[in-house]
Amino acid sequence: MKKFINSVDTLLDESLNGFAKAHADIVQFNQQPHFVKRATPTRSGKVALISGGGSGHEPLHTGFVGLGMLDAACPGQVFTSPTPDQMLEAAQAVENDGGVLFIVKNYAGDVMNFEIAAEMLECPNATVLVADDVSLPKNHSIGRRGVAGTLVVEKIVGAAAEQGFDLAACKALGDKVSANTASMGLALSSCTVPALGKPTFNLADDEIEMGVGIHGEHGRQTQKLGTATEMVEHLINAIIEDLQPEKNSPVLLHINGFGATPLMELYLVYEIAAEFLHRYGIVVMRSLVGNYTTSLDMAGCSVTVSLMDDELLALWDAPVHTASLRWHC
Repeated sequence: MKKFINSVDTLLDESLNGFAKAHADIVQFNQQPHFVKRATPTRSGKVALISGGGSGHEPLHTGFVGLGMLDAACPGQVFTSPTPDQMLEAAQAVENDGGVLFIVKNYAGDVMNFEIAAEMLECPNATVLVADDVSLPKNHSIGRRGVAGTLVVEKIVGAAAEQGFDLAACKALGDKVSANTASMGLALSSCTVPALGKPTFNLADDEIEMGVGIHGEHGRQTQKLGTATEMVEHLINAIIEDLQPEKNSPVLLHINGFGATPLMELYLVYEIAAEFLHRYGIVVMRSLVGNYTTSLDMAGCSVTVSLMDDELLALWDAPVHTASLRWHC
């Protein structure tokens, strides 16, 4: 294992310290318990948005703390859920008389710990559960995983909170975006968790993992490597089958890299995905390409499609200023 690392035990702390120093105008890092919050207070009455999860997915979630998105993010150890005390103290630090909305990816540890924090929090709060991974069936025993669609929820609901939507309206909006977002990914290689020191699964040179998650877990199936067009068609067909969009539906198309795939390849994936959507009669109105919900050093990508309308498009376009997403600010 070759990584820039001093010690597995200090990696997260050192990384978060560096992140906070590099973006000191946007965020502050609370050491114990770990959470990242906005550097400047928000107006009274604004709904506070909090998310979090295991580290290793950067820039999700810490990179999306700032104007127009999250008020705080709680990072756990690599691929490990943050603890309820992190979430509780983060909520108490940023709540400003508007209540708290938790945005939670559908993983058992995240869901359980956020529920505990919500029960302990002595202010109005609600939760949006993101479960956009269509590689798993809707009736899966623990539900679908929350993956790259989480960014879309955080951006749109973050804009709404900034504009004065109340807690109930932010919750309803988040549920709407989550229900109209579908993602699926594939891995060309596994990732290496520093504490493990070796790949979490092995693929032959001519194999890929289709429907992979973001924690180095196996996907829907291992299959032979195909052309970029063949692999992207598989992803798009699964997403279209799930969303069932009407002809001329406006959508956001997000191509997300898992950490080790060059932008040259990600833009090729975008070109192919956009062409397939065009053939289906679907109109790509907004786009986002890059490494946003990663899996350490995994090679591969995911495709996310979100059904949009005029309100959602306006909220997507609204100003945002975070370490990893910013426009119109």
